[in-house]
Amino acid sequence: MHDSLAAIPLSLISAQRVTNLYDSMDAAYCSTELREHSRAPGHVPLIDHNPRRGQKIEFAPAEAVRYNERTAAERSNARLKDEFGGNHLRVKGSAKAMGHLMFGVLALSADQLMRLRQ
Repeated sequence: MHDSLAAIPLSLISAQRVTNLYDSMDAAYCSTELREHSRAPGHVPLIDHNPRRGQKIEFAPAEAVRYNERTAAERSNARLKDEFGGNHLRVKGSAKAMGHLMFGVLALSADQLMRLRQ
């Protein structure tokens, strides 16, 4: 199952738990149905336009800033998985898995601090 098929049910669950103003998604979620669903409760859809459906449509400047916040979080998650062991959990139990991931987060944080220092 592709993630875009679960986007609407997950957004309904999220709406019950939190109040959000924006729905941020990458180009894989580019569809009029998702945009309309996002606008129905008054959210602003920040869905990257997929050029396979014609010309690429760029974000407005304010929307681009908000969308880039999402990509920063995505980069951190990708680094945690690819470089700091988040993709290779070889422990059993939620406490051990959480410990493993938190050591990865600690190492990622230290790496980011070292990059800032340079």
